[in-house]
Amino acid sequence: MKLRSLLYVPAHSERFIARAHERGADAIILDLEDAVPEAEKSAARDGLPATIASVTRSGAAAYVRINTGARQRDDAIAACRAGATGLFIPKARDPRALEALAGSLRPVEHALGRAPTPFVAMIEDPAAMLDARALARVQRVMALSFGAEDFTTATGGTPTPEVLRFPKLTVHYAAKAEGKLSLGLLQSIADYSDLEALAAAAREAKAHGFDGATCIHPSAVPILNEGFAPTEAERDWAGRVLALAERSDAAFALDGRMVDAPVLARARRILGL
Repeated sequence: MKLRSLLYVPAHSERFIARAHERGADAIILDLEDAVPEAEKSAARDGLPATIASVTRSGAAAYVRINTGARQRDDAIAACRAGATGLFIPKARDPRALEALAGSLRPVEHALGRAPTPFVAMIEDPAAMLDARALARVQRVMALSFGAEDFTTATGGTPTPEVLRFPKLTVHYAAKAEGKLSLGLLQSIADYSDLEALAAAAREAKAHGFDGATCIHPSAVPILNEGFAPTEAERDWAGRVLALAERSDAAFALDGRMVDAPVLARARRILGL
């Protein structure tokens, strides 16, 4: 599944939900947490079956960001029953808590005849960052994501690219060490107005091996889709690499550079093989 762009949509907002399927995002994240006022959280959860059906009309995946604390289990079960592709787990800190949440979902999934619901663990404080690999090791966790605003609030820092670079890369490498997806940019997603800077950030993140990124405004979707997709030049290079590999049983040179097993693997990945 491609996850180049994941657009946050408040799960209580009929106006945003109505057009979410038109935005071209690979996934919609229906937010039950920060974007929803306390008085509307229960109604937003109850409306998930219709909401998920609406936002997936054009083929996007539907994830649900659940709440922390007392609402978490009920949010997760409701999202599972409503057909969510997966769950974003905010402020993930403890692998045992993720395992316990998975345990709560198993009887529901069994009754529905659906596969286990995958988790995206959101790393939002220093302790979680330092334990990111243990979180990525949880079987249900398919990806790690980094919450820049919460993290810098917890550390007393400022969410500038310079401040975020080290913790974001730390979480990225933890995800990759466990063979999981890594979602994010090396900056905060809160500043979406500078589209040129966003495009540069997407290219930078892709160069580091990030798989895609979340966004909070539809204008970012096409930029992320392009930024995390292979360029025409990359696809051409990968095609030439694999064509030459068919005629060689050892390392060879292309454009003055050696091509061996890791380079072949990169070419296959670019072409989605």
